[in-house]
Amino acid sequence: MLTVEENNLLCRVEEDAPMGQLMRKHWIPICLTEEVSEPDCDPVKARVLGEDLVVFRDTDGRVGVMDEYCPHRRVSLVYGRNEECGLRCLYHGWKMDVEGTVIEMVSEPAASTMADKVKHKAYKVQEWGGMVWAFMGPQDAIPEFTPPPWAPTQDAKVSIAKVLVPCNWAQILEGAIDSAHSSSLHSSDFVPARVGGAQATEKNWLRPSTDKAPRMQVHKTSYGFRYAAIRRPITNAAKTDYIRSTVFVAPNTVLIPPNNLYNVANVNVPMDDTNTAFYFIAWGERATTPDTETWRKFLGTSVGKDLDERYRPFRNEENRFWQDRQAMKAGNFTGIKGFPNQDIAMWVTMGPIADRSNDRLGASDLAVVEFRKQMLDAVLAFKDGAPAIGTGDQRIPAQVCAFQAIVPKEIDWRNFDAKPVGRQTEDTPELETNYQTTA
Repeated sequence: MLTVEENNLLCRVEEDAPMGQLMRKHWIPICLTEEVSEPDCDPVKARVLGEDLVVFRDTDGRVGVMDEYCPHRRVSLVYGRNEECGLRCLYHGWKMDVEGTVIEMVSEPAASTMADKVKHKAYKVQEWGGMVWAFMGPQDAIPEFTPPPWAPTQDAKVSIAKVLVPCNWAQILEGAIDSAHSSSLHSSDFVPARVGGAQATEKNWLRPSTDKAPRMQVHKTSYGFRYAAIRRPITNAAKTDYIRSTVFVAPNTVLIPPNNLYNVANVNVPMDDTNTAFYFIAWGERATTPDTETWRKFLGTSVGKDLDERYRPFRNEENRFWQDRQAMKAGNFTGIKGFPNQDIAMWVTMGPIADRSNDRLGASDLAVVEFRKQMLDAVLAFKDGAPAIGTGDQRIPAQVCAFQAIVPKEIDWRNFDAKPVGRQTEDTPELETNYQTTA
């Protein structure tokens, strides 16, 4: 359990909240590249850490991330004209480039020097891994951009599902590092089978275990922690263990154990205290990683079908997340299509910010307990002047990855020689869930 004060310290990110200030020491995903894919495209609204932003790609292909509100009279630039290498406010025609320089003030006299005295807030930007990133900390101390562990190279194939979820970032992240829940909540999608490891088929992800109560072990690191969920395998349980090792990369990324075809990751960007941009990522080799639309179809996060054009889900508490009770009677555990949607139903029903003072945690919650302790310690240290966790020489080493494997009992999972999934195959199965449901 946490006290109310500790819970607020962990969860709140707006304005001067210490956790939000800690996150501003990291490069942060602002939106998907697909949202601003063409020069002079429509400007896009983003909200990150309680700050309203406008994102646009100019005539020359450069991306800008700026304060949404015009420096003149504070109207929204999302409605502005994106033209001739700048974003022009509709109200009085002021125009800013991607760096926030005011390049035109058509409402002022031609001889005015006012434009030289106004600088609009704009952030340093980097495009990588299908996302637009910005550094939202002090612009006079911008660290070098380091590729995330789920997109280590420019040629890695990355497919991303994005969902805007109406709840706090920490309860989403706790779900991502909670390996025990997958044996219940996702039991109709993670199906036990006599296989040599996790596998992606045409309909399901298979796993070689029926064990619903894994033993948990944690290895704390400078960038977060690694942990293992240790289960009895279906075959040769006397001599081997089935290991699923997850990596928490502070402050808001999780490397999830892969299947046999591609790697999986999750990034949770706080929009504000009670809303989160949830990114669920498949990455790896081009021959075996599903393309974006196939990935979203598999997850039940397709734009236009499951989400609106702004990535807001049609499933919600009012329509019970389109839960299909007939499918449940037929054997489906949740009646909710797509395991991220199963998770979202759990996260949202906890409330906008989960009340952790009433939790009753057990042995299976070891990673959740470690996350809370580590991030509270980190934010208190940050308040006292320490570097933000996971920055500088405390960054995650390039060789660290999540893994899953059946291993002899005498092998310590901490020393297992794990590498990201990267094998080539000629046939990539079309991923889809094992039943259909409608609103």
